[in-house]
Amino acid sequence: MTIWIALLLATFAVGASAQCKCESMKWATCDGTPCQCSIMVDAGIQQNLNCSTLIPKCYLMKAEMYRAKNNLSTRTGGKPVETAFVDNDGIYDPVCEATGAFHAKQCNNTEECWCVNSAGVRRTDKGDKNLKCEKLVETYWVRLELKHKEVSKAVDVNKLQAAIANAIETRYSFDKTLVKEVEYDPDARLIIVDVQKAKGDRKADLSRMAYYMEKDVKVLPLFANQEKFAPSVDGQKLEMENILVYYVDEEAPTFTMKRLTGGIIAVIVVVILAVVAGLLVLFFARKREQKYSKAEPREMEAL
Repeated sequence: MTIWIALLLATFAVGASAQCKCESMKWATCDGTPCQCSIMVDAGIQQNLNCSTLIPKCYLMKAEMYRAKNNLSTRTGGKPVETAFVDNDGIYDPVCEATGAFHAKQCNNTEECWCVNSAGVRRTDKGDKNLKCEKLVETYWVRLELKHKEVSKAVDVNKLQAAIANAIETRYSFDKTLVKEVEYDPDARLIIVDVQKAKGDRKADLSRMAYYMEKDVKVLPLFANQEKFAPSVDGQKLEMENILVYYVDEEAPTFTMKRLTGGIIAVIVVVILAVVAGLLVLFFARKREQKYSKAEPREMEAL
């Protein structure tokens, strides 16, 4: 009898263990009753997770950096406004607040620091340890530029926005009413999705949804479920092959000339030199005309 009870308890334990998993983070380890999941973010440091929602981007980036440093697998339309910008720096080892939010100032464990927005994307030039970042500026608008793979039949543009919004809501548990506009270029297979919340809103986190979608499209999903983001229009799935994310903050970024690439700076220098050369040519040409105009009356007097 005792043996049967032990076997029964073991069966229940196995069943509970099988149900204790983190659907929103495939690298998480889960155990206990009630189920508690966590992820390794540094040597000997586990970060507890709330797996009922998307994991904060700051925690995800720390986990990716930890896995990369330890040789673990990490495979998992233009600017909407002039102040929009993209993430040109890629992943780094961020400092996270207790809430999972990014610390306003990031240094990536180096002597070089910069300020980030709520999506963890650099929004200033890089400086030294004395750099001041007064606050974490909120990203209230993201533009997703998606390119889908070739399809067998034309996509119904009138049904596309609803399909995109529904897929975002289903895949990322995200408020689909924040999908404000969807544009489509069938020749380029390009879908432009504007996701926007009201300025001052601190409830909706656009960065989580955008980061999970980037992983879905560019590499492999972060979810335990390895199905990718693929909206369906008239029963036809649109599989994405590329994504570019633009960020628009409540306050404009403060990049300067340092942010420009060497090629762009070289072009600007060449243009400036050409203008200066043109002005010099014009100056000497006028001097020459004045010289000739003064010489003509003298010649007339000599006659």
